[in-house]
Amino acid sequence: MRSIIAILSFALILFLPGSVFAKRIKERPVKPFANSAELLKWINDYRHHPEPQRVPDAVKAVSAFGLMKDPDQSGIYIGFTAGAIGANPDIAEKLVTKMFPLRPEDQVIIIKGIAYSGLPKWRLLMKKFVERMPARKDLIEKFLYGDKPILTALSIEKDPTVIDLNWGYYFATGWEAPIRRIVASLALSLDKDKVDTLTTGAMAKWTLAQNASRDNDLLMMLKKISNDSDPKIRKPLAEVIDASETLELSQLRKDALASIEELKAKGSEKLRNYNWWGQAGQTVLALGCVAAGALGQVEFGIPCVVGGAASTAALNYFKPTQ
Repeated sequence: MRSIIAILSFALILFLPGSVFAKRIKERPVKPFANSAELLKWINDYRHHPEPQRVPDAVKAVSAFGLMKDPDQSGIYIGFTAGAIGANPDIAEKLVTKMFPLRPEDQVIIIKGIAYSGLPKWRLLMKKFVERMPARKDLIEKFLYGDKPILTALSIEKDPTVIDLNWGYYFATGWEAPIRRIVASLALSLDKDKVDTLTTGAMAKWTLAQNASRDNDLLMMLKKISNDSDPKIRKPLAEVIDASETLELSQLRKDALASIEELKAKGSEKLRNYNWWGQAGQTVLALGCVAAGALGQVEFGIPCVVGGAASTAALNYFKPTQ
C-alpha cells in the first residue's frame, strides 16, 4: 500500500511542473499591436480566426493610436467592437471590463460598442459601467433613456459613415445582417436627383465590390442575398458581384461618373460648384483603399473601409472631370 502511495506521489510531482509550465505557455501575453496598419490587418482577418481575448487590447490600441479623434474615421473600430461584444454574450461583461482604463474622450467606443452590439440586454450591460465613465454620462443616458438609435436603426442615407459601422460589425462576426444593411443602401446609387445620395450609393457599391473581390465567403454571401433581394437593388448588386469576380472595379467608377454627368447635364447647381464635394457627406473611403483599388493591389489585406471624408484622394476618385 505504501509503495502504491509513493508511486502516485512521485507521479504527481512529475506531472505538476509540466502542467504549470503548459499553463504559463498558454497564458503568455500576446505581442501588442505595433501600429494602426497591423491593427487593421488583424481586424480584417478576425472573422476567420476569432480571438475575443485580444479585443480589449485592440480597443486600447485604437485609443493609443489616436484613431478615435476623427468621428468620420472611427466607425470601423466602433462597429468591430460592437460585433465582438455581440458575438460573445457569455463573456461580454468580461470583455468590456478589460477595455478599461480608457481615456474619457475615447470611451465612446465602449458606449457605442455596447449599444450597437445587438445584445438583447445591452442596457443592463451598459448600466454596469456607468460609474466608470462619469465624463460620458450624458451620452450614456441618451442611449439608455433617450432617443439615441442603435445600429439597426441608423440610416446610411442620412449618415454614410454608418457603412463603416456595418463593415466593422461584419469583420468581427462574419454575419450576414450587416452586409444586408449595406446592400440595401445600393438603392441610393440609382438616385437621379441628389448628388450626396448618389455618392453614398456609389461608395456602398465600391466597398462591397472591393472587399468581396478578396473575400470569397463574402462574394458567396452577396450571391445568396441577390436571390431574395429587393428588385430595386438587383441591378446594382449584380454589378457589384460581376466587378468582384472579374476584378474590374474601375467600371463602378465609370458608372458613378456617368450618373454624375447626367445630373450635370440637368444643370444641377451643386455640380457646377465643385465645393459640394466637401459637403456631400462622408465618402467612407480612405486614401489607402482608393490607391490599392486603382493599382489593382487587392492583396494588401487591409479593409477597404477605414473612414473617409478626410481623404482627398477618395473624393477626387469619384469627381467628374471638367
